[in-house]
Amino acid sequence: MNAKELQALVSLLDDEDAEVSAHVEQKIMSLGHEVIPFLEMEWEKSFNPILQKRLEEMVHTIQFDALLHRLKAWNESSEQDLLEGMWLVATFQYPDLDLAKLREQIEQLYYEAWLDFKPNLNPYDYVKILNSVLFGKLRFGANTKNFHAPANSMINSILETRKGNPIALCSIYLLIAQKLGLPIYGVNLPNLFILTYKTEEVQFYINAFNRGLIFTKEDIDNYIQHLQLSPNPIFYQPCTHADIVRRMLRNLEYSFEKLGDHAKSEEIKRLIIQISDSEDTGII
Repeated sequence: MNAKELQALVSLLDDEDAEVSAHVEQKIMSLGHEVIPFLEMEWEKSFNPILQKRLEEMVHTIQFDALLHRLKAWNESSEQDLLEGMWLVATFQYPDLDLAKLREQIEQLYYEAWLDFKPNLNPYDYVKILNSVLFGKLRFGANTKNFHAPANSMINSILETRKGNPIALCSIYLLIAQKLGLPIYGVNLPNLFILTYKTEEVQFYINAFNRGLIFTKEDIDNYIQHLQLSPNPIFYQPCTHADIVRRMLRNLEYSFEKLGDHAKSEEIKRLIIQISDSEDTGII
């Protein structure tokens, strides 16, 4: 379909006949992601607020449908690259976000950490070095003032502000640790996402929200007891990247609910369903 034909269709979007406008919208939407630049251009040219709103909604619907499919494909892939999963979450708010640029930023953070690493250290010393780099030199830290802000679930915002919630900080930490070859993984604790350093010989835990504080299984036991919950293996053992992305989405859903943005909250629920499985515990 050429530009003139598209313009003719767009001119009918505000037709008084609802059946005509609905048919036109369906026809344009069937063209998929490729039609978005044209719709955005038509929005800029228009002085009709009703038509502009219609165009905005169409662009959002196309982008959201694409995100649903991408997230499903990511969840079904064998790799489940964590950075890509975090990027997909962020594209809900920033549909034009560049994954390659995010990879470059993570690569730079990895390089900063790699410069301070030395061979043949014990696990605790490796973690202390990584803590020093991330929370000292690079100044990452807890976002306690705006804990429930949606930006806390957006990796681009976290990399820009160096502030985040527990799962966001753990995810950044995890991405760098994995590139350094450290056996560090995410752990799904209730109300607090943490990390574990785990090998056959040693296992301990890391709280990235508290500047990489190192603690033990006994500390988790006490924490679970304080919450009056029964012990569960998932509170102690590594979780998957899909678990991490699901929990990030649940945090985001809660953020929009607190803001009163129920439309976005409902859309996030649809994204969660897209990557849910029978073992999803719903922990936040």
